[in-house]
Amino acid sequence: MSDAMRAATVTSFGAPLEVKEWELPVPGPGEALVRVLTTGVCHTDLHAAHGDWPVRPEPPFIPGHEGVGEVVAVGEGVDDLSPGDLVGNAWFWSACGRCEFCRSGWETLCPQQKNGGYSVNGSFGDHMLVDATYAPRIPAGADPVEVAPVLCAGVTVYKSLKTTEARPGQWVAISGIGGLGHVAVQYARAMGMRVVAVDVADDKLELATRHGAELVVNARSEDPVARIQDEIGGVDGVVVTAVSPAAFSQAIGFSKRGGTISFVGLPPGDFATPIFDVVLKGLTLRGSIVGTRQDMAEALDFYARGLIHPTVTTRELGEINDIFDEMEHGRIDGRVVIEY
Repeated sequence: MSDAMRAATVTSFGAPLEVKEWELPVPGPGEALVRVLTTGVCHTDLHAAHGDWPVRPEPPFIPGHEGVGEVVAVGEGVDDLSPGDLVGNAWFWSACGRCEFCRSGWETLCPQQKNGGYSVNGSFGDHMLVDATYAPRIPAGADPVEVAPVLCAGVTVYKSLKTTEARPGQWVAISGIGGLGHVAVQYARAMGMRVVAVDVADDKLELATRHGAELVVNARSEDPVARIQDEIGGVDGVVVTAVSPAAFSQAIGFSKRGGTISFVGLPPGDFATPIFDVVLKGLTLRGSIVGTRQDMAEALDFYARGLIHPTVTTRELGEINDIFDEMEHGRIDGRVVIEY
C-alpha cells in the first residue's frame, strides 16, 4: 500500500478545491483506515469550502461526509472491524460518550462532537479515517454508489420526519426537493405517510412525483399555502430542506393546527415568524440535525429492504469544482456521487 493518498482539498475559503497528495493517515486507537469507494457530495461540503458558518474548519482540510469504503487497517483497541468490512463516514463522526446528551440518546447534540469533512478530514479522498465506534456499518449487498447519500441526506430527513411525529396515513409536506428532499419523499412514503412536495422548479417536482408525492406545488408560480390548505386542509408535519427563508414562513402557513415543522435547511439570514399563527395554531417548530447511530442504522435498513433508492449520478474527483458550481445553480437532480 502506498504511503500517499489523493484528496480534493480546501486550501483557502472560496477558492477552487485542489486535488493534492496527502500523507496516508495511520489509524490511532479506536480508529480504522478506509479505502474510499464512493462519496456523496452534500451542500454542507460547499458551505465548508466557502467558510460560510460561524465556526469554521481550518484549511487545508478534506471535505466529505457521505463516504463508503473498505477497511484496510485498524488501530489499537478495535475489535469489531476487520479489513474488508464495508463502512461509511458521516457528518456525526464521533462524540464524547460521557455528557448528558450522549447519555440520554441525543448524542448528535454533544458539544464535543467531531464532524466528518469539517473538524476531521473527510471522504473527498481515496482514503479516510473513521471512528470505529461511530462509523456506519454498510449493509451487505449495498450498492456503494446508491447507498452513499443515505449517510447524510438519508439519515437527516429520516430523523427529521421522526421529529414531526406524523403518523401513517397523515399528510406531510417536503419543502425543497433537492439532494435531501427527494429522499425525504421516499422515506415518508415508506413510513406510511402521504406526501406534498413543494419546490420552485418543475423538474424537481417531477422527481418528487416519480418518488411517490401525491400532490406537488410550484411555489414560484402559485401560493403554496392557499393550494395546500384548499386541497387537503393543511399538513400534520413539514420537513423544510429548502435553503430559502421564504420556505420556512410558508411552512407555518400550510401546517394544520397542532402540526410540527422540522427545520433542516440552513439558508443565510433569518425568516419572519408570525407569532400569532404559531400560538393560535398550537404549532411546534423544531430544529433537526442529522441522526444518531440508531437513526443511521434504521435509515440504512430502509435502504437494505429496497424501500429507498436515491437518485444519483456518478462523477470523478477531479470534477468537484464543476459539481459545486452546478449545485450552486440548482442544476443537480438528486445527489452527485464521486466514484473512485
